[in-house]
Amino acid sequence: MQSYRSRPARGRAARSFSLSPAIALSLLAGAAQAAAPQAAALGEVFVTATARPEERSRIAATTQTIERADIERSSAQSVTDLLAEHAVGFLSEWTAAQTSMNLRGAATDGQGRDYRGQVAVLLNGRRAGTANLSKLSLSDVERIEIVRGPGSVVYGSQNMGGVINIILRTGASGGGNRASVAGGSAGLWRADAQLGGADERWDWYLGANLGGRDDYSSGSGGGELKNTSYKRRGAAGALGWQLADLHRIELQLRTDGIYNAGFRGSGANIYSRDNRDNRSADLRYEGGLPGGRVSWLAHLYTFEDVDEFNWASPVIRSGTAAVPGTARDYNLRKLDAAGLRLQPRLRLSDTNDLLLGFDYEKNRLRSERERVAMPGGPAGQVAPYDNNQTEHTHALYLEDAQTFLDSRLTLRAGVRKTWGETRFDQTPNVAAALTTARDYDQTTWSTGATWKVNDAWALRASASTGFRAPTASELSADFTAVGGGRSFGNPNLKPESSRQFEVGTTLRQAAWRVDAALFQNTISDRIITVSRGPSTNTSDYANNAADIVARGLELSANGDLGRLAGGATLSAFGNGYYHFTMKDQGAAASANTDRVQRMYQYEAAAGLRLARGADRNAGDWSAQLTALLRGPMWYDTEENLLIPQGEPSSTFIHRKGAFTVWNLRGEYRLSRGVKLFAGINNLFDLNRHPIFIALDQRPCIANPIFQNGGCGTSMPGREWLVGLQADF
Repeated sequence: MQSYRSRPARGRAARSFSLSPAIALSLLAGAAQAAAPQAAALGEVFVTATARPEERSRIAATTQTIERADIERSSAQSVTDLLAEHAVGFLSEWTAAQTSMNLRGAATDGQGRDYRGQVAVLLNGRRAGTANLSKLSLSDVERIEIVRGPGSVVYGSQNMGGVINIILRTGASGGGNRASVAGGSAGLWRADAQLGGADERWDWYLGANLGGRDDYSSGSGGGELKNTSYKRRGAAGALGWQLADLHRIELQLRTDGIYNAGFRGSGANIYSRDNRDNRSADLRYEGGLPGGRVSWLAHLYTFEDVDEFNWASPVIRSGTAAVPGTARDYNLRKLDAAGLRLQPRLRLSDTNDLLLGFDYEKNRLRSERERVAMPGGPAGQVAPYDNNQTEHTHALYLEDAQTFLDSRLTLRAGVRKTWGETRFDQTPNVAAALTTARDYDQTTWSTGATWKVNDAWALRASASTGFRAPTASELSADFTAVGGGRSFGNPNLKPESSRQFEVGTTLRQAAWRVDAALFQNTISDRIITVSRGPSTNTSDYANNAADIVARGLELSANGDLGRLAGGATLSAFGNGYYHFTMKDQGAAASANTDRVQRMYQYEAAAGLRLARGADRNAGDWSAQLTALLRGPMWYDTEENLLIPQGEPSSTFIHRKGAFTVWNLRGEYRLSRGVKLFAGINNLFDLNRHPIFIALDQRPCIANPIFQNGGCGTSMPGREWLVGLQADF
């Protein structure tokens, strides 16, 4: 269940109807958020962890919220950029169109396929259909809620490292009508508009966004990177109807995507481009009985997620040699799903709250592929990147919360039973494979306690588990990557699982808030690929030989530092973590490290904001400086590097050192309805990349015989942005 906020659009009459208890609590949170003196209380209401609005002090899991105000003060161009600005976890940021992430040792797939990910990416509380956060724009996002670790039984498969819940704007969100345009370096441009309104029974919302960028330039010592441009477009609409005092229906439609996006990849390829989009429809009915003892949510949804790869690799690797590759390697992947969520909620007493749930989803994955070889290149067609599959998933779950000691102590426990079937369907160019099906049946649980010591101090502790079932591709794959590598499935794979323990505390005063958590997350039977040898380009899917163990400390803080001369106020904010342990106990004895790969040892985002006024009147302004510290990371890169200049061997696990990126943004309100904003990202023009070893620098450490048009890949250098926003 998502929260709905009561602020009416500017110039609209406020609603006069009554709402269900769950909706009313959520609206109360929104009203508190709108009032400046109560801003500290705003972030204290959370939805995702328990599927209903609750005070964060009563939630045993560690949570984080990125509010709409944070989004509007950011120069982020995608959900990926925004999460990176808040140090949520490791984000690989391969290209503008592709991201994978790691949260508490659990990782999403490198191509953004959420059915192969260990972090659940949600839209409005249901599976988004993609874990590729770069695919999603920020134009219609109301806020993002993050649950760290498998701290909720409300969500099933893939909830091993946590949940990223992207909550979209509706007519009930309020905020008025708005339009903005922006332009910047490397041909960057963006235009978006949002319209919304409400009366006594109806509320509505319409949003649209367009944008794009040309090839960018890397930082100091680099140049223009070919094949890094992209285009964006998306639209969203919502219609809400308050049938009666305790009953509400809402329909939401959306489409979002990134198109003609360059995909340099690990070979600095300048020939490959992507089209990636995600569209969905949601119908929600919230109701309740008089007295507030019984309420419910029925959520019917459907989505389609499409990845279209227009790839080419004129040179590919065969063993240790470079051979002619492909002039075209087209791969189309479509995932479509329909699902139903039913969540009755019972107030068994004034101190007991019971949530029941039933989930059902059927999804189908279909892929096709066509290769056109270079002269002397590979003959014939090969299987797509993913086998066709059909999956049915059912789940029953319950979570009970009991309060004691005048609601200061909350004990919470839940259990989820998930069962399903993954069926391998006939796939192009896998003629020898037989259609087979595999059942899975998993029980996961969570338990925890919170103690509100006083109005300022709260403690929490919890334990929880998660899992992910293997896909048809992992069970029976036989596919050849665009660079020539070949992978085979394993029908004996076990489901992945995780178990977590954590303790945390929150200190909150009127002007500041600090949250800290200690955790251990253990991942068993992680599905990996195992190479058949350094002289081959072939691998097999397998369960990791032993556990992945991540232990660490997480911190977040924000507060007002006081009023300065001239009436300006100074505030500070920060998020970060440090992993004491990030160990792969199943690492090969021959490996040069047992560190978990693609996971920061530490990361932090901290900033200062200087502002005058509340951004409502002419002359109000703000300036914000943010530092993003990206810590050391270990990676057995897919790049082909020179030996020994780039790496001592092809199986060497690299350690990427820490670096800090500084971003600056300012805003000035020209009138009550018009605001000017500008920003500079990567202020000091660093030439770095979160994941790639071979950067756009000289001398180039990439092996030139395997390159397809470029030396290496760096993130954008110094970028600037300026824009105008109109509220009406």
